[in-house]
Amino acid sequence: MGLRGAAYASRRIRQSFTHFDNGPQVLWDTLRGREMTFRTRTGLTIHAPSVDGARFPVYEITADDVYRLDELLAGLRPDLVAVDIGAHIGSFSTAVCAAVPGATVHAYEASPSTAAWLERNVTANSLGDRLVVHRRAVSDHEGDLEIVDNGEASAHNGLTAPDGSGSVVSVPCVTFADIHAETGGTIDLVKSDAEGAEYGVILTSDPAHWATVQRVVMEYHPVDGYELDDLVRFLGAVGLDLVRHEPADRPGLGNAWFARGAGRAAA
Repeated sequence: MGLRGAAYASRRIRQSFTHFDNGPQVLWDTLRGREMTFRTRTGLTIHAPSVDGARFPVYEITADDVYRLDELLAGLRPDLVAVDIGAHIGSFSTAVCAAVPGATVHAYEASPSTAAWLERNVTANSLGDRLVVHRRAVSDHEGDLEIVDNGEASAHNGLTAPDGSGSVVSVPCVTFADIHAETGGTIDLVKSDAEGAEYGVILTSDPAHWATVQRVVMEYHPVDGYELDDLVRFLGAVGLDLVRHEPADRPGLGNAWFARGAGRAAA
């Protein structure tokens, strides 16, 4: 293990104790490579396969706070409606429900195997009345979509999954117009980690369907022919300004935050 790998492992060990009530069990489950359970300091229970691709989003959202949750939710309605595109096993969706007791979250997860874990975590946290699971991909068209699914709840399932990382499966897909209809036409917050589908989803959507959206946070991915500025222009035209941009160490990959009426931040 190199210095970078050792530093990463050390940070995750430390975070297991600082952000989870059952830190020793988390580490033991990690070493055994079996199913694991995270118990967060906010009272959530998150079940996951003990594989890197399933674990690291739990740490990213709970310990690293990559989406800056408190800031993201500040000032939104106490009965806000959130949409989680690429919900994975539910770390973000359940965190929103814990932070805002009156919130409703519509969670969209394309991978059939991952969606099963998502549904399990909804049940584990008694959120069935507020966290609605949609076993659907979100795309630029209705019908079916072929994605890569490795069967282990990896966060890298999807259109941009590495070659050889899983099997190609066909899943049902919906558009942002369908999401708008399913939420009753009112959406306050959109989180997207769609593994490359974000450009098709957003750029082909009806601008009118963004009228109530107050905040957007997304991970964007390298997709031939597209760049972040395409999303910035579209969302800016519907009143959602870029307020923070954190590029990753790979071209075309990073996180971006948008807010209504906030004024564009330096990219």
